[in-house]
Amino acid sequence: MKRALSLASLAALSLIAQALPASVMAGDRRPVAPIVGAPATVNGSSYTPALTCLAMQRAWTEGTAPRIAVGRISDLTGRVDLQTGARVSQASALFAVTALTRAGVPVVERLDNSVAEIELNYARQHLLSDTPERAGSSAENFRPILAGQIAGSRYYIVGGVSELNYNIGSSGVEAQVGGTSSGDVRGFIGASSYVLNIAVDLRLVDTRSQEVLQSVSFQKQVIGVDRGIGLNGTAGSVGGVLNGGNSAMEPIQAAVRTVIDRGIFELLSGLQVQGAGDACLAATEVGALGAVQLNQRRIGDPS
Repeated sequence: MKRALSLASLAALSLIAQALPASVMAGDRRPVAPIVGAPATVNGSSYTPALTCLAMQRAWTEGTAPRIAVGRISDLTGRVDLQTGARVSQASALFAVTALTRAGVPVVERLDNSVAEIELNYARQHLLSDTPERAGSSAENFRPILAGQIAGSRYYIVGGVSELNYNIGSSGVEAQVGGTSSGDVRGFIGASSYVLNIAVDLRLVDTRSQEVLQSVSFQKQVIGVDRGIGLNGTAGSVGGVLNGGNSAMEPIQAAVRTVIDRGIFELLSGLQVQGAGDACLAATEVGALGAVQLNQRRIGDPS
């Protein structure tokens, strides 16, 4: 037993030494090549196919897709960590813009008008030109400001991330086995899981009348798991501990994108012909839920 633990200790020290960068061991000061991980991929959610499917339906009640603006979709959960800041992504409005464009909806910019305001200010002073190389050669070499040149929105979307509930459910099991004497080998194994949820509330507003035409609320549960295994023992003056395990948690920010996408899909479905988006949603949700309850409140539908 003593010999086995000694060999295990030497093996562990050897692994630690091998893990140290060669440049540290040798005192090398040459630049170190950075580690390159996975390549960049398209960042979507499980509802991205449903949104692109909605774009291909082209069944808008007004004939063409209406122009939509996105306002504030704020983090209203009040969850803040002193070390890392807000627990929920502050980019919900950007998620909504991306979802709208994936659904084939023309979006007018209302979130950041700083560049537009600067250019309009330059244009008012006749300092802005689309052919600056002709500056000084023509008195008319400036971009004119025309009445009605800025596209208006027919609707806009606002709302907020309204809930973040921790540990709405958890479970776990742990077992230990080994000898009863102080020097005996003991081992343990354990696993646990926990669930939290996040929710968003969105509303679709008529830009002209300011009437709230539709409001939706969706929540998503986020799952985390933790597994561990360990072994420890002593023999005389030699002891050893070996622990291992893994843990994983569904990204909270990705969950925010998912519920935003689902909410945008619901709001846009109300702007299309009755039932046009049902097949798109079914193709996304049937596999995960086994069945889909399609109970959508349509704009202009008194039911």
